[in-house]
Amino acid sequence: MSYEHVVSVSGGMDSATVLRYSDILGKTLAVNFTYGSKHNEYERECAVRLCQHFGIDLIRLDLSNVGKALKSNLLLSGGEIPEGHYEDENMKLTVVPGRNMIFTSILAGIAESNGAGKIFLGIHSGDHAIYPDCRPEFLIAMNDAVMAGTDNKVCLEAPFIYSDKESILRWGYEHGVPYEMTRTCYKHQPLACGKCGACQERLEAFRLIGKTDPVAYEEK
Repeated sequence: MSYEHVVSVSGGMDSATVLRYSDILGKTLAVNFTYGSKHNEYERECAVRLCQHFGIDLIRLDLSNVGKALKSNLLLSGGEIPEGHYEDENMKLTVVPGRNMIFTSILAGIAESNGAGKIFLGIHSGDHAIYPDCRPEFLIAMNDAVMAGTDNKVCLEAPFIYSDKESILRWGYEHGVPYEMTRTCYKHQPLACGKCGACQERLEAFRLIGKTDPVAYEEK
């Protein structure tokens, strides 16, 4: 079976939205990475549910050994997840060095192997301040590398790279994204904490569009 697009789906709000975006445009193959993050266990369940909901094929890859070689508070081997707004200095502790670069390289190989000409990434403007591999300059450079490495068979696109969380959420609701099936919290616990930068940015987006977040929180 061949596909038109490949998408990395974590199970979070952004990847769920770009998964739907890709699905609308053509036959999509989703890829979920386990890399040893604190929230992998809970996000992975969401990724499976989302793909089942939309009828999208899913490949699950275990990169836990790669994660063991990296250092970040986002990983099980790291320190506590900081609380506060996404743009706060302490949220830089959640950067996983080269994560999107590693994932995208693997996605490029999967895309070319399955006849898919495009990889969609779920990065957005709220990520730019903290995560260097979520910025436009990264997308441009990585696209050049992927194009060169696949003999121009595969390219990258990040449809929401200049959009904020509010805009992404509005688009998602207009196109049937089931946000009750998503997980955004960075902490290793069943209920979302409501305090980490990821939770706070998500809750703020729901407030801005006048809707109640359908997932359960330990504290809002």
